Formats: sequence, C-alpha cells, structure tokens
Amino acid sequence: MSEDTPALRTLIVDDEPLAVERMQVICAKLPALNVVGTASDGEAALRLVEALAPDLVLLDMTMPGLDGLEVARRLAQHEQRPAIIFVTAHDHFAVEAFDTDAVDYVLKPVAQERLARAIDRAVARRGETRSKTESEWLRELWVPHRSELIRIETSQVSRIDAERDYVRLYVSTGDQQRTYLLLQTIAGLEQRLDPDQFIRIHRSTILRKDGIRGLRHDGLGVWSVELEDGEALRIGRTYLPKVKAMAGR
Repeated sequence: MSEDTPALRTLIVDDEPLAVERMQVICAKLPALNVVGTASDGEAALRLVEALAPDLVLLDMTMPGLDGLEVARRLAQHEQRPAIIFVTAHDHFAVEAFDTDAVDYVLKPVAQERLARAIDRAVARRGETRSKTESEWLRELWVPHRSELIRIETSQVSRIDAERDYVRLYVSTGDQQRTYLLLQTIAGLEQRLDPDQFIRIHRSTILRKDGIRGLRHDGLGVWSVELEDGEALRIGRTYLPKVKAMAGR
C-alpha cells in the first residue's frame, strides 16, 4: 500500500469486548486501516454501516440475534457495500461465508501477519465494481489447512471426490497437485459450480471439463472418462447422458 492510498475506514463487529480490544490493538499496527467504529451485535453493525460508510467490516461470525452471515447477506444488497473479512473461532462456516463474496475468513486467535494478508486482499479489491447481478457460480473456496483457512480459486480445482460428509478437492498449482478436505456435500457443491466448467460423472466424482481427454466405451453399456494424465474414471449410469451430451453424442 502506497503512502498516497487512503487507509481503509474499518468497522469492527464482535460481541466479546476483549476480542474487540485485541482487534483494535492489531489494527493500530496496520497502516492500511483506520478504525472508525465498533459494534457488539449485528443490528448495531448495520446501523453503523449506514452512518459511517466504512470501506471494510471485520465481522465476527457468531453473535446473539443477527449473526455475521445475516449481516453480510444484508450488506450485499447495498449499492456501495463495504468489503467484509470474517473473523471467527469456527472454521465450519466457510462454505456459507464464501457465498457472501467476503474478502477473507480469518480464524481466531488472530495473528497480525494473517490479518495483514487479508487486508492486502481488501486493498486490492478496492475500487472494483461489484454489482448485485454477479455470477451465481463460485469463484473461490476456503478450506481448513493447519491453523488457518486458505483460499482456492475454483479454476485451480481439477477434481472433486465425495468422502461421506466431506469433499476432497484436487488442486493444481503449477506442476504440483495437492488435496484438501472441505466439510460440504458433493451435491451441495455441484449446485454452486459453473456447469460450463465442471461436470459430475458419478455420484462420488465431479471433474473439471478441460481436464477430460476423452470418453471410452468399455462394453455392456459401461463408459469411462479418460483424463489428461491417462487415468480412467467410470461414469455412473445416471450421469452418462449428460456426459455424452457434453461430447456431442
């Protein structure tokens, strides 16, 4: 952030006074932020957003009454909505949080370095025009990894496998591929993925279309998808018509 760039006018929202105090101390050490107010509940947060027009809201997830998710959903209806960074002790709200187009999702106890990275993202987004008619499809996912959540762009996901109440994401970055577990059903995730980019081939598998090299008929009505790395995955009978339609068959 350059010296000529104005600091982000920031509202802190948390129902725990000690958490607010700790966040104020951390924010005071970050020149990109200017804390203009604090709120202890969701209703107060909405009133202060109207009165103060902050650029950024550091928003707790769990509060009595109006929780953080509902606050974020209501703010999403504003023409000039502030950027939102969720700050919470719970990692299992990440799936709902990325639906609100939040900038980041930071776990408590908050480390200054981690918050600084989230602020960098908020600064980078500053000035972007975000309309109410944005694409309904997911652009990113936040997944637990060690002591934090990391952001993964859906364009990096090549494959998704169901594992009971979780999905395993296969993520490609450069020449490396890693996998991450996310608490989400495969059916629920399928509804949020762009069908022009992803296709479900089995009750347990979703693939990114540009990673499919071809289809193979194995006889007796059984078909498989051939991936770019040579692996073959069987297509479930329920999903075969849609997969064939993708191939123009």
